[in-house]
Amino acid sequence: MFKELVRKNRTYRRFYEEVPVEKETLLELIDLARTVPSTANSQALKFVLCYEKEIKEKVFSCLIWAGALPDWDGPKEGERPAAYIIVLCDQTLGKNKQIDDGIVSQTIMLGAVEKGLGGCIFGSVKRAELAEALGIDTNRYTIDLVLALGKPKEEVKIVPVKEDGSTKYYRDENQIHYVPKRSLEDLIVTVPLKKEDGHAKGQAD
Repeated sequence: MFKELVRKNRTYRRFYEEVPVEKETLLELIDLARTVPSTANSQALKFVLCYEKEIKEKVFSCLIWAGALPDWDGPKEGERPAAYIIVLCDQTLGKNKQIDDGIVSQTIMLGAVEKGLGGCIFGSVKRAELAEALGIDTNRYTIDLVLALGKPKEEVKIVPVKEDGSTKYYRDENQIHYVPKRSLEDLIVTVPLKKEDGHAKGQAD
């Protein structure tokens, strides 16, 4: 059921690192995202698949983990992502494709959840260091996002926003991760209907 798939698609930051995510799985996820809508159908996004140990270590060192958890430097060895997908924008095909980044990344993550995996979408990336470490041509490509993937090793729960209005995520003593979400009612904006001075719109005097 699609609703269940969406609700399972949480942000995971700890994984069973020993459970591999093979190249073939990454290709399946990219193939899934390949057909989604694209601005002006430019299809400017390209992807770097990272599943080998040496490359994964380089990617991991360039990620900034969980800004709301300042005392946590990221997952320890054995709990790190099993693979990454680096989302690039090919500047020869188009620029500033943030909308495309979101559509593609969400599609990939939903596909990962369907396969029993999970992940984290990183916008906080040391881009210059990552480009240098992997030899990415920054004259042609921008590094837009990094998608971390693996079999989740943590429980993530959706909870209501606190009374003080804070949406900051947090963990308890058992390392269960809580993500406050606004209620459906809080998201709906009602606009007043403009009256036409007692006359129906388009009605003749």
